[in-house]
Amino acid sequence: MRRREFITLIGGSVVAHSLAARAQQQARPVVAFLRTGSADANGRFATAFRKGLEETGFIEGQNVTVEYLV
Repeated sequence: MRRREFITLIGGSVVAHSLAARAQQQARPVVAFLRTGSADANGRFATAFRKGLEETGFIEGQNVTVEYLV
């Protein structure tokens, strides 16, 4: 194997490895919002819940998934 072929092989494998690692996404945590009653009454609680999440650094749809079970 010649020097250029070796350098091309090593360079190509590094690029392929970095692309494969970037394609893997981290699992997003799932948080459940549990509440009883009508959807209208729960709207203000859900808004407060989202605000509390954002204050602690969690943004729904970006780094946390929220499941609403009403």
